[in-house]
Amino acid sequence: MAFDIATIVFFIATTPIIRQPWVIAADLVIAMIIAADFAARLWIAENRAKFLRRIYNLADIVVVVSLLTIPFAGTNLALLRVLRALRLIHSYHVLRDLRRDTAFFRRHEDTVLAAVNLFVFVFLMSSVVFVLRGGQEAGLTSYVDAIYFTVTTLTTTGYGDIAMSTPMGRLLSVAIMIIGVALFFRLAQAIVAPPKVRYTCPECGLSRHDRDAVHCKHCGHELKIETEGAT
Repeated sequence: MAFDIATIVFFIATTPIIRQPWVIAADLVIAMIIAADFAARLWIAENRAKFLRRIYNLADIVVVVSLLTIPFAGTNLALLRVLRALRLIHSYHVLRDLRRDTAFFRRHEDTVLAAVNLFVFVFLMSSVVFVLRGGQEAGLTSYVDAIYFTVTTLTTTGYGDIAMSTPMGRLLSVAIMIIGVALFFRLAQAIVAPPKVRYTCPECGLSRHDRDAVHCKHCGHELKIETEGAT
């Protein structure tokens, strides 16, 4: 899990750095580690077809290919740098481990998941904006500018100091607004709404209940939810 978090942070931090030897060397080392880990997990998987269909495993394949291709690429690394950002999808693999190991996460799962969804979206879209429109739109000259544009667009603040003037740029803005606003309000809802716990009702199958629920709201069946001592 620590390696997953470290690679996610590294890819975010080095997105605006182009063709620096130390970044390319680090990319290759990370690619070999991810590839070795992927091969080991594939080897021990009980159902390899199911393993290969999981989204974060598919993302790992794309990330490894993009990292290994960078040293042989030309001057245009835009597509490869966007593909490298797909490592962010591994955030959800990290969340699965946290759900299993951390009581705090289980109590606040909806809020944490909504925050991660918004975080992943912001940085993926910022990467897309930076590599596709950076230097081609007025005021959009750095990765920080791309993050700033993405956040002001999805919150509908729109100061106007950075504005897309091309059809591609405007389509990106529309996508950021539609998807980003939905994710932003989902996070607000998760913060305000009472927290739920995962527990499948043996009678009707309802899987989300209030933390202090004694009976299922859907069918009235008695529940025996483990509280881990929380009140």
